[in-house]
Amino acid sequence: MVLLVCFITNISLGSVFIPWLDTLSSLVGGTVEKESWRHIIIDYRLPKALTAIIVGSGLGVSGLLMQTLFRNPLAGPFVLGISSGASLGVALLILGSTAAGIGLSSFLISKWGLVIAASLGSVLVLFAVMLVSIKVRDTMAILIIGLMFGSITTAIVSVLSYFAPAEQLQQYIFWGFGSLGNLSWYDVMIFSGIFVLGILLAIMSIKPLNTLLLGENYARSLGLNIKTSRFLIILATGLLAGSVTAFAGPIAFIGLAVPHLTRQLFYTSNHKTLIPAVLLFGSIIMLICDTIAQLPSTEYTLPINAITSLIGAPVVIWLLVRKRKMLF
Repeated sequence: MVLLVCFITNISLGSVFIPWLDTLSSLVGGTVEKESWRHIIIDYRLPKALTAIIVGSGLGVSGLLMQTLFRNPLAGPFVLGISSGASLGVALLILGSTAAGIGLSSFLISKWGLVIAASLGSVLVLFAVMLVSIKVRDTMAILIIGLMFGSITTAIVSVLSYFAPAEQLQQYIFWGFGSLGNLSWYDVMIFSGIFVLGILLAIMSIKPLNTLLLGENYARSLGLNIKTSRFLIILATGLLAGSVTAFAGPIAFIGLAVPHLTRQLFYTSNHKTLIPAVLLFGSIIMLICDTIAQLPSTEYTLPINAITSLIGAPVVIWLLVRKRKMLF
C-alpha cells in the first residue's frame, strides 16, 4: 500500500501538478481532464517511476548480497569496483577521446553510447573480479582486490579529467550526478530484463547466503561449495549494480543503507525475509527521493545522488543509534 501511494504521488508531482484521480485514470486507460497530462504521464513520468523502482530495489539487493558475502556492514553494491569500471568507460568515451584528439560522432556521445561505454567498463571489472574469485580462497582478499580495481580506475579518470576541456568535463560530471528520467520505454524494457535476471540469481543464492552468515568454515563443513556460491552472488551483484550504473549513473547511498534499514525494522538476518523486504523498501525510498528531487511545482530537478544521501543518511544514523545494535 505504501509503495502504491509513493508510486502515484511520484507520478502526480512535478513541474506540472496532475491530480491523483486523473493520474489513476490515465494509468488504467480512463479519461483525463487534459490530454497533455496523459502524454506527460505515459511518455515521461511512468517510465521514470518504474526506473526508480528498479534502481532502488536493484541497488538494495546488491548491497545486501555484498554485506552478507563479506560480512562487512560498510560493503555496498559498488565495493567490487563495478561503478568505478562504468565511470572509467564513460570517462574514456567523453574525456579520453578529447585528450587523444579524436572527434566522436553524435551517436557515440548519445545516451546509448554512454550506456554501452558504462556497461563495457563495468563488465570488464566484473569479469576480472570473477576470475579472481575462482582462484582466491579468501573472501576478504576479493574485497581488497575489488577496492584496488576501484582505486586504479579512479586514478585513470582523474588523469583524464585533468587534461579534458571544460565542456567535456562538465558532461562527465553531469553523468556522475545520476538521472532517472532519461529512459524510454524500450530502455526500461532492456533494463528490467537484466534486473529480473539479477534478482533470480539472488533468489537462487538465499540458502548459501543464510549459510554464509555462520562463517565460511562452518558453511564449508555443511557441504556448501564456497566458490560456486561466491561466483553466483558476485554475478548477481554485477548484473544489478552494473545495469543501474549503465542506465541511471552511479546512484549513491541506497545500496549501502537500505539493507541496514530493513534489518533494523524487521530485526532478522534471514534472507528469505530480507530480500523481498529490501526490494520493497528500496523501491519506496527511491520513489520518495525522486519525488523530492523533482522540486514539485518548479521547473528545476536536483541531482538524485544528493537527495539519496541527504534524506537517507540521517534516517539510518537515527535508526542505528536508537537500536544500538547492528544485525549480522
